[in-house]
Amino acid sequence: MIELWSNLPPLLQMAVKGFAVIAVMFPIGGACSLVERKISAWMQGRPGPNRAMPFWFAWVPVLGPFLQRLGVFHLMADGGKMFLKEDSLPGHVNKFYFLLAPVVAMIPALTTVTVVPFGAYLTDAGRLAPLVLANLDVGILAVFAVSSLGVYSLILAGWASNSKYPFLGGVRASAQLISYELSMTLSVLPVFLWVNAPGGSGTLSLFDVVQAQSGPWLSWSGAWFIFYMPVSAIVFLVSLFAETNRLPFDMAEGEADLVGGFHTEYGSMKWGLFFVAEYSHMLVGSGVFVLLFLGGWNPLPWVPLADVAAWLHLAGQPVLLGLLSIAIFLGKTLFFIFVFMWVRWTVPRFRYDQVMKLGWQKLLPLAIGNLIFYAALIAIIQLNLGWPAYAGLAAGAAAALVVAFTFPRKSAAF
Repeated sequence: MIELWSNLPPLLQMAVKGFAVIAVMFPIGGACSLVERKISAWMQGRPGPNRAMPFWFAWVPVLGPFLQRLGVFHLMADGGKMFLKEDSLPGHVNKFYFLLAPVVAMIPALTTVTVVPFGAYLTDAGRLAPLVLANLDVGILAVFAVSSLGVYSLILAGWASNSKYPFLGGVRASAQLISYELSMTLSVLPVFLWVNAPGGSGTLSLFDVVQAQSGPWLSWSGAWFIFYMPVSAIVFLVSLFAETNRLPFDMAEGEADLVGGFHTEYGSMKWGLFFVAEYSHMLVGSGVFVLLFLGGWNPLPWVPLADVAAWLHLAGQPVLLGLLSIAIFLGKTLFFIFVFMWVRWTVPRFRYDQVMKLGWQKLLPLAIGNLIFYAALIAIIQLNLGWPAYAGLAAGAAAALVVAFTFPRKSAAF
C-alpha cells in the first residue's frame, strides 16, 4: 500500500490529501458541535439532543432508539439545515469582503492540519517515520505562521458587516490574538531549546519533539515534557484557549455585550463555516499540545511506540502500527477537546480588561521568566557546572517568585 501511494503522480497525491483534509475536518466540526451540546446537557443534568429520528429508521428495534438517545440524527438535521436554510445577504454590508470572510476562516484551519503529524510507523530499516501530509522541518513555525492568519477572517467579518457590534468583535479578536500569541510562542521555546542540542543540525519538527520523548525506561528522554516543563504546558494551554476564542476568552463574540460579535450579521452556511474553523483550530491546537507535551503517539511515559510494536509483533505491519498510533494520538487529542468543552460550561466569561491583564501582566512575564530559567538550566547541564550552579538557579527562581507574589502590580485608579 505504501509503495502504491509512493508511485502515484504528485498532483494526484496533492488532490487526495486535500480531499482527505476536507472529508475529515468538516464531519469532525459537525460532530464536535453535537458533542458539545451533549456535554453541556450532561453537566447541567438534562438529556440534551435526543428527539430527531428519520421515519425510515424508526422501525429498527435496538439500534434506532440507541442512536436517537445519542442525538446522532440531530447531526444530520443540523448539516441539512446549514445547506438548505435561506442564505440571506444584508443590504448594508460590503458584499465581497462579507462573503470572503468565512472562506478566509477555513483556509488556515484546513492548512495547518497538513503539517501536524498524527501517527507513525516503522520502516523496513526499523526506524519510525511520521504519518503527516507535509513533513516540514519547520513544523511548529508553519503552524504558528498559518494559524495566526485566522484572525484576519474575524477582522474582515467585523469590518465588512458595517455594524458597530461586529466591528467591536473584530477589534477585540485582533487585540486578543496579539496579546496571547506572544506568550504561546515563548512557551514552546524551552521545548525546542531542550530538543536541539548544541552542535546538532537544529530542528523545529514536531516529529523530532515526539522522538525526544521516546526514550527507554526511567531515562530523561523517556519522560514527557509536561513533567519537567509544566509552566510551559500551562502557558501554552491557556494561550490556546485565548487563540481559539473559547470561553472564558470569547471576547470576539460575547453575546452579553456584542449581540453575537463578529458573526452577528451571518447565517446559514456562512455562519457554519466560522464554527467549523473554530473546531478545526481546537483540534489542531490540541494535537500540537499532545505532540509537544504529552508524547504524541507514545501510549505512556517511558513506553515508546517502538517498544509497543515489538511487544505486539507489529514491526512488520506498518498499516496496523500506523492505525494504533493514530488511535493513541486521537485519544489524547479528543480528551483535550473534552477539556475545551468542559471549561466552557464551567468557567464564566472574563471581562475584556481581565483578559488583557491576564495576557500582558501575568502570562507574558511568566513565559519570559520560564524561558530564562530553562535557558540557564540547559546551559548548566551542557557546561557541567555542577550542583552550586543548580542551587543558584533554584534560589534565583525562588526569589523571582517571592518578588512576583509579594509585590503585585497595583491597579490604576479610575
